[in-house]
Amino acid sequence: MQILITGARGMLGQDVARVLRTAQHQVTETDLPEMDITDPLACAAAVAGCDWVVNTAAYTAVDNAEASEGIAFTVNAVGPAVLARAARAAGARMVHISTDYVFAGDASSPYAEDAPLSPRSAYGRTKSAGEWAVRAECPDSLIVRTAWLYGPGGPNFVTTMARLAGERDTLSVVDDQRGQPTTTIDLAQFIAALVAADVPAGVYHGTCEGETTWFGFTQAIFEELGWDPQRVQPTTSDAFVRPAPRPAYSVLGHDRTDAVGVRRLRHWREALAATVHEVVR
Repeated sequence: MQILITGARGMLGQDVARVLRTAQHQVTETDLPEMDITDPLACAAAVAGCDWVVNTAAYTAVDNAEASEGIAFTVNAVGPAVLARAARAAGARMVHISTDYVFAGDASSPYAEDAPLSPRSAYGRTKSAGEWAVRAECPDSLIVRTAWLYGPGGPNFVTTMARLAGERDTLSVVDDQRGQPTTTIDLAQFIAALVAADVPAGVYHGTCEGETTWFGFTQAIFEELGWDPQRVQPTTSDAFVRPAPRPAYSVLGHDRTDAVGVRRLRHWREALAATVHEVVR
């Protein structure tokens, strides 16, 4: 199949391109400055002849979005709408990447794919709007939500913790936010599986199995790198006030993945063990 990837130089886009090429698809990679997803003519030209469009382009500066919500909305909602309109006109299907931030984070059990959206941050609001826009403009699209994403293709939580470990004797990390660390390679493979299975349109959750806190995640990173996990100390979100509110609970359920017969992502601890050395190299 002919597949267009937008945001292809980003952390996720790099792995999506690599995985889809390995699966023998014809992949076209685009990103700024050569293509702006808010430009209708550029999108129409890029999508022509494609079977699928995978949109990994996004404004992901969560804290900056609080003061620049208009810019974030342009990238996370207007751009996806323009791209989805072009995909529908070309007869292509679309995969659009979204986030756990579309939820309030006040649940106590995994969010289902059809759970009501209630974003608390500017970033979450713009991503929620993007979901709505893509489904409105290209009803045959897939919305793939992910969370706590990391990989070798860009800055992320794992690389930040590794850097801080070299600068400090101990690290204080919040222990009251719970989620699912997810690797870009696992998410890329999941996206490829959805495409290969030609699954029905709708929302899917692309996160690794299991759950932990940022504190637990950091201790696991230290263990995998051969460092003393006791150097990591637990703290609360109140000690690290940020401009954007973080979901206290952002574990996502995978019932729809099971329903269409696609394999779930592996457990986050297994994925970390397999990828952490490449991520921090």
